[in-house]
Amino acid sequence: MKPMAFLFPGQGSQSVGMGKELFENFGQARQVFEEADDALHFSISKLCFEGPGEALKLTENTQPAILTTSIAALRVLQNEKGFIAQLAAGHSLGEYSALVASGALTFGDAVRIVRLRGRFMQVAVPVGEGGMAAILGMEQGEVEILCKEVAGGEILAPANYNSPGQIVISGHLKAVERAVEVVNQKGKRAVLLPVSAPFHSALMKGAGERLARELEGISIEDLKVPVVTNVEAEINTLKERVKNLLVTQVSSPVRWEESMKRMVFEGIERVLEIGPGKVLSGLMRRIDSNIETGNIEDIHSLRKLS
Repeated sequence: MKPMAFLFPGQGSQSVGMGKELFENFGQARQVFEEADDALHFSISKLCFEGPGEALKLTENTQPAILTTSIAALRVLQNEKGFIAQLAAGHSLGEYSALVASGALTFGDAVRIVRLRGRFMQVAVPVGEGGMAAILGMEQGEVEILCKEVAGGEILAPANYNSPGQIVISGHLKAVERAVEVVNQKGKRAVLLPVSAPFHSALMKGAGERLARELEGISIEDLKVPVVTNVEAEINTLKERVKNLLVTQVSSPVRWEESMKRMVFEGIERVLEIGPGKVLSGLMRRIDSNIETGNIEDIHSLRKLS
């Protein structure tokens, strides 16, 4: 079997109905959703399966919902296929799913922490003051210069280095809007994203500080599967580094393109996206089209895997 990595999606991959089919057909998935409901003291499973969509989009709900669906899919995959990963990574929130897959975090701890993480990120900046935008068709250096030129004393910086020609910027809303205008005037494409806060920018430092306090009470175990981290795009095997990397991640850019290239350098030939959507599979095809991609989010996608 080809050397394989497990990838876990982040915010934006959610949809009403996610995980329902796995819950109804596999005991492992049912157990994960029931554990999440118990840990959170409300029915995140009902929110995933039935919505409403507006409630599912709230950051403090989205984060535990995606994590729960991802780990349910992982448990089914492990039971049905017995796949073993050489490496794991997750996009932003997905890094918590990767840490559960690695054995570093228990699922119960992870689902409680990401709900708080979502809440802290949501309230760190008053609604309407921060924003994010996707910049398409521009190089990394160009986007970094653009952010410096239009910031005007406000916070504006790259937040996600997703793939060649797709970089997300984050910061004060007015600065983000200025950047979008400049990019569109140059004949390139920039799109404001429908998010409620400027994630992965310096404006999130307060959220990181609150997260650090919550992580103090959480036990981190040895990583049975090494995790390529968002902050460094490097392999981490040390449990002592996990908490600090998670805190730094909140206000630092997600170095996804570099993370995927690091995996390829390490000999990974196949990646499996585990959880809702196929966003990461699409990014990987843009980063390196030689890497085999697959995903699991329902029975149909599970059956396609071999």
